[in-house]
Amino acid sequence: MEQEPRQKSGPGFVLLAAAVCLVLGACLFRGWVHPAAVPASGVLELPGTARTAAKASSVGRTVIPVGKAVGIKLFSDGVLVVGLSPVETEEGARYPGRDCGLKAGDVITHIDGDEVDTIEEIQSLVASREGQPLTIQAMRGQKQVQLTAAAVENSQGIYQLGIWLRDSMAGIGTVTFYDPASGVFAALGHGINDVDTAMLMPLESGSIMAATVSDVKKGQSGQPGELHGQFDLTRDLGTLYANTGLGIFGRMTEDAVETERDPMPVASRDQVKTGGATILSNIRGDRVEEFSVRITHVSPNEAGNRNLMIQVTDPRLLEQTGGIVQGMSGSPILQNGRIVGAVTHVLVNDPSRGYGILIENMLEAAVGG
Repeated sequence: MEQEPRQKSGPGFVLLAAAVCLVLGACLFRGWVHPAAVPASGVLELPGTARTAAKASSVGRTVIPVGKAVGIKLFSDGVLVVGLSPVETEEGARYPGRDCGLKAGDVITHIDGDEVDTIEEIQSLVASREGQPLTIQAMRGQKQVQLTAAAVENSQGIYQLGIWLRDSMAGIGTVTFYDPASGVFAALGHGINDVDTAMLMPLESGSIMAATVSDVKKGQSGQPGELHGQFDLTRDLGTLYANTGLGIFGRMTEDAVETERDPMPVASRDQVKTGGATILSNIRGDRVEEFSVRITHVSPNEAGNRNLMIQVTDPRLLEQTGGIVQGMSGSPILQNGRIVGAVTHVLVNDPSRGYGILIENMLEAAVGG
């Protein structure tokens, strides 16, 4: 069995485009980021404790498997510190953010008592204080910390704290199921994590959008492939209420699901067997196709999102993608007329193999948030 994977924002949630550095009021960073680094473990998570707007009270035992690629956008509850840097002043380098005790992974929630959820809000407060001490409240894991920092004026006359921040992320992933009884959908099978700190992004709000897969970078040993897609930014298909380690969850109407598949029963843990199975994936255009795989190992009592080991056997999928690629995270796994789980990880050195999560784990997370 392969080593434990390190949590990363990655395959299944492919973060898009280049990062943009905003040097306004503080050293700022707003995130549309590519996952880049591959963990040394040789397992890459196919790209989340989140505040939930409204948890699901229940999810049925019969759901519609989807397999559709969608665009995902997430806005954080607070602003995540992803790095610390010097501020170059006329007197030399200064480190107000570092010196006050801020650390990468802290989530800034308030400055001088004002709630902050965006980089622009922090920028405005830093600029308005003009170097006066700021009271910063932040979450460090489950602990709240309060710090005092004073921005310094850089050599261009701009007040900065010397911190790199992220308040949003976006990418492409796959919807696993839709429950017509509750309107709940699930996607990814793992959380959306910040690429720099590996922190589960705290959710303030988010949504999914229709997407079209434009092309595929084929995976090969040591170089995981990825789906490339275009989003329809004019409308949202659904809204998110939770970002958890076992998937992202939200609500949408049935007419937004865009599938003709009928509901299927959910497999219990003891109904999932090694042997033949299929996955539903959207690897071209907006077409969902069914591909053959083999479940080679089942860990029914293991928590988390690595309960199943799967091997892609479908010649079409192997030819077009090399196996499992980034963006396929969340692809539902079907066996014996039931939905049994979802694809979550790819093995970096063998893209024909990867991990999956049991569907029961996703259902529990959908209700528990």
